[in-house]
Amino acid sequence: MSAKAGTSPGRKKTSDMFKEAKTFSSFSVNDLQKAKQFYSQTLGLDVKETPEGLELRLDNNTVFLYSKPNHTPASFTVLNFSVDDINAAVDELNGLGVKLEHYDLPDIKTDERGIARGPHGPTIAWFKDPAGNILSVLEER
Repeated sequence: MSAKAGTSPGRKKTSDMFKEAKTFSSFSVNDLQKAKQFYSQTLGLDVKETPEGLELRLDNNTVFLYSKPNHTPASFTVLNFSVDDINAAVDELNGLGVKLEHYDLPDIKTDERGIARGPHGPTIAWFKDPAGNILSVLEER
């Protein structure tokens, strides 16, 4: 019996289809109009309304937001904004009236400004969108 194309005996076949597929991420919100206002007016992102939801057009990436009647906010970070200066980003968010999250957990501790400056990983601050989804700004070392 011969091996299938793209495999050698004893090796599991892998797909090439997904390497070149256009990708985008998505998450739900409970109110598309509040989300549109927050992402377009507060954060200043390019937002396109579609019949299915909202497209956030970010550089070379698209994030799709869709309405879900029984929406439950994500308990993890769904969107990260990599910034050159976390202090300036936090100042900007504060000036826009965006409240930063504060954590005092064994592995995540934020300072009085809401910034986690641990020895491992990026310097990061979290905030929520109107649907309660967790977003972040982070400065990579």
